[in-house]
Amino acid sequence: MDAMARSKQTDTDELEFFARCAAGFESLLADELRALRLRRVRPLKGGVAFFGTVADAYRACLWSRIATRIQLVLARLDARDGDALYAGCVRYPWETCIASGATIAVQAHGTNDALRNTQFTALKVKDAVCDRLREQRGERPDVDPRDPDIALDVSLHKSHATIFLNLSGASLHRRGYRADGIQTEAPLKETLAAGILLAAGWPALARRGAAFSDPMCGSGTLAVEAVLIAADIAPGILRERWGFQSWLGHDETAWQALLAEARQRAGKGIAACCSSILAGDLEPSAIAIARDNAQRAGVADLIDFSVADAATLGKRLEAACGTVPGQGLVAVNPPYGMRLESKEELPATYAALAAAIAPLGDGWKLALISPDTGIDTALGMAAGTAIPCYNGPIKASVRIYDALSAPRTQIDVISLAGTQRTVTVAEKNSEQFAARLRKVAKERAKWARRAGVSCYRIYDADLPDYACSIDLFAGTGADEGTRFLRIEEHPVPGSIDADRAARRFADACAIAPAVLDVDAANAVAIAADQDDAHAARIASVAEGDLIFEANLGAKHDTGLALDHRATRALVRELAAGSRFLSWGSYAGTVAASAAAGGAASTVVVDPSSSYLDWARRNMEANGFAGKRHRLARELRGNETFDLIYADASALAGTALEDLAARLSPTGTLVLTSSRRDFRIDDAELAAAHLSLEDVTPTTIGHDFERTPKIHRCLLLRRS
Repeated sequence: MDAMARSKQTDTDELEFFARCAAGFESLLADELRALRLRRVRPLKGGVAFFGTVADAYRACLWSRIATRIQLVLARLDARDGDALYAGCVRYPWETCIASGATIAVQAHGTNDALRNTQFTALKVKDAVCDRLREQRGERPDVDPRDPDIALDVSLHKSHATIFLNLSGASLHRRGYRADGIQTEAPLKETLAAGILLAAGWPALARRGAAFSDPMCGSGTLAVEAVLIAADIAPGILRERWGFQSWLGHDETAWQALLAEARQRAGKGIAACCSSILAGDLEPSAIAIARDNAQRAGVADLIDFSVADAATLGKRLEAACGTVPGQGLVAVNPPYGMRLESKEELPATYAALAAAIAPLGDGWKLALISPDTGIDTALGMAAGTAIPCYNGPIKASVRIYDALSAPRTQIDVISLAGTQRTVTVAEKNSEQFAARLRKVAKERAKWARRAGVSCYRIYDADLPDYACSIDLFAGTGADEGTRFLRIEEHPVPGSIDADRAARRFADACAIAPAVLDVDAANAVAIAADQDDAHAARIASVAEGDLIFEANLGAKHDTGLALDHRATRALVRELAAGSRFLSWGSYAGTVAASAAAGGAASTVVVDPSSSYLDWARRNMEANGFAGKRHRLARELRGNETFDLIYADASALAGTALEDLAARLSPTGTLVLTSSRRDFRIDDAELAAAHLSLEDVTPTTIGHDFERTPKIHRCLLLRRS
């Protein structure tokens, strides 16, 4: 059938639909739709395409547990520009689709060269629909962006647009059993909870009468969804409003038949359900909310709610089932520790979860969702399945563990102080990392004592499978006597299994404090995919006789780049009696080094007020304040300097020739770069009237000899 001529369909027509779902669950949704006897099912990015009748689409709306929307493909149009999209859309027979008096809303997704604004694209389609209906009926439909009777979705791809009719209406995660505004903090969406259960194989387990428990149930979503599956209750059975009800293609007879069948199956399923379903939480208020949700869902009598610690799960299962059952599923959405203060509580949370599953046998599975790549390490076992996904805006993964009866993976390590410690890890092979770390740490500690160095790199991806760097920072001032570790994961190549790399990094984060005699609370982990917005972890650390404030939680700029330690010492050596300029703040560490070396004056220039404040704190902490030590966002007039320090990254928008003009006739410019391919060509040198001396080898400390190309350091002087 020509999409442009499609009008009201009968239940025998072959129609095209698209079921949307959360990223990562496309394959699971495809399996679910096949089980619903839908045809030509094909998983795509963000959802699953399928074909069938109107009744088939209704079945998907009513029974899909993980789809978020079911959409009918109405038309595919030319969208090379706004005029073409409008022309194609205004020709579509909207009068055969949208009931008189129905409100509409249009959303658009995607862009192309001509249609770069999704609001403009949606407006073009909305205008075309309204103009067509005004021409055919003499009236335009009202627009209701929040709760429309008819919701249209426009998806752009290159020069084409696909127009969808949203048959489900509001997102299918809105089952109808949760009351808005009175749920626990950040509850799971129902579709995500169901996806976790389907990924763990709960439908098959439930058919065998297996038990289920969520020992950290919060609003009870996992438990309620588990009962809906076990009792064969359609997830959409409580919904009263659907997107297809104002669609002129709606078949009320087919819909009522499906509803009647679903109600009949629910009655039989509730009577036949033999699975023990347990839901527990430490918070009485959470249990009250969860019980209310289950009551609205009509399944409260099938769930055993209790206010209890997760660690008591084994005993509660035994009490509920007579003996610990031979098979079942524990599913949980544990706290994420996204706030700094709650991170301190995670070890206890994970320990409780580990204690909960410890008594369970081979027939049990654990399913959880977490953004914490260290959870495998904390539990002492590797997930057999990991599905990357998002829980709201949080990047996470659904993790399935199959062998709960296996002992937790633990290794014994000997610390530098000679103390034996047992560390829980995800991989037994991490013993090799522990041995290597201890060996290199002993050698590095001896070197540091001889060199008088208190902050240094211990480990730098010595073993390729454990690709991370480990830096030690000795506290001073307010942090005197405290030792800190900064453990940063290296970027993971595409050829390496990302999940296994994450497990090994988490193992390294668990092992390093134990081997290096550092309190685990003072070990800061920086994952490769961590964004810049990370909780600050400020520490006062020492470099020789200087004290600096370092942000160990920052991914890109701690304020004390350890590989530039020798460069700062070089600046200190060259600074005696000089007028010094730091082109860029570098947290004031270079300026403080110059001042300590006897610079007559120092100037720190940085466009960022926050970085200048950081530099000011470091300068003042070392006694360098007053008119001789200036911090500014820009330079004054034509002032010149005898010694200038700059990193190539700070030269953005500033020509080398302009910076060289600030040098006194006998001045020196210390120029560094972290780019391995950084070069200054002869033409630039000639234009700036500079000569160049590469002193990089002398600025690579012993702790960075494994990575001698970590930076370049050049001395530039007037030729």
